[in-house]
Amino acid sequence: MNTAEPLVMGIESSCDETGIGIVRGTELLTNTVSSSMAEHVRFGGVIPEIASRAHLEAFVPAVRAALDDAGVTLDQLDAIAVTSGPGLAGALMVGVAAAKALAVATGKPLYAINHLVAHVGVGLLDDRGELPDGLGALLVSGGHTEILAVPDITSDVRLLGATIDDAAGEAYDKVARLLGLSYPGGPAIDKAAKDGDPTAFAFPRGLTAGKYMGSAENPGPHRYDMSFSGLKTAVARVVEAFDAAGQPVPVADVAASFQESVVDVIARKTVLACTEHGITTLLMGGGVAANSRLREVVTARCGEHGIPVVIPPLSLCTDNGAMVAALGSRLVSQRRQPTGISFTADPGLPVSTVSVPAA
Repeated sequence: MNTAEPLVMGIESSCDETGIGIVRGTELLTNTVSSSMAEHVRFGGVIPEIASRAHLEAFVPAVRAALDDAGVTLDQLDAIAVTSGPGLAGALMVGVAAAKALAVATGKPLYAINHLVAHVGVGLLDDRGELPDGLGALLVSGGHTEILAVPDITSDVRLLGATIDDAAGEAYDKVARLLGLSYPGGPAIDKAAKDGDPTAFAFPRGLTAGKYMGSAENPGPHRYDMSFSGLKTAVARVVEAFDAAGQPVPVADVAASFQESVVDVIARKTVLACTEHGITTLLMGGGVAANSRLREVVTARCGEHGIPVVIPPLSLCTDNGAMVAALGSRLVSQRRQPTGISFTADPGLPVSTVSVPAA
């Protein structure tokens, strides 16, 4: 096996995107994504059964398209990597079963990897060889909002803080529904907020009061954690008040004020965790990392502390196979043991499990 520049296929099916990516070392050769988003829009959220069926239909065409685009064959691969969790159980099972079938048919080693850590790995493509010391990550998506320390992306990932209720992406979707905006809520609110006043409404900043924060020497119970359920409720009360008064809801102002609260909390907690845990380079990942205001504020506030922020291209922020292949390539290069085929999908796989160990 060529461990210097391994050729790895990554398979992602944790939610509604069927992603097939192929990388050689840290070079991205192809990133093929088939999304079933359009089938979920009328429901205002992802329907697991619909997503699972879409993965079944999309998998073979997506693999063929990825191989053609990369100009390689299955025989040339050094390894296959697949998301084993976290995610939707049925959707994960489709990708895992398909990856096992490919591994058995080709005789290639199979790595079952963590979806969240993969979001970090995709930020390390494009000839980013050695990982910087003091690496951390901010993952913001529909199902996760987490701050991580990443001493070694192949074996040592530590959770510093996370949302204790709604993830940021979930809050965006729910508030968008309250405001009559389209699904998914993130892009819709980001667009509406550009015409609004972020100071129009004083929405709460969850878990930022002193009793939750504590101090660096004596941390509070949620020093680096976040909460967005109270914010969602506050927005609902504002909308209800306008409706009760028979007045139109100022959608742009509400969207801008809501977004500013979310971004402020995430940026504040992220900078705090970085400065207190020696994080000197921050990677952003996840679908909400595409949000323009979040990117702007996190980059600016980290910059005030001399912390550069690495953000993948927008096409690599949402779920994709390239991120799975990127992490798989790192595992191969570091000679980590493959998982094999004796594993199952794990919807609750903890972020500290970078790859599932062999049985």
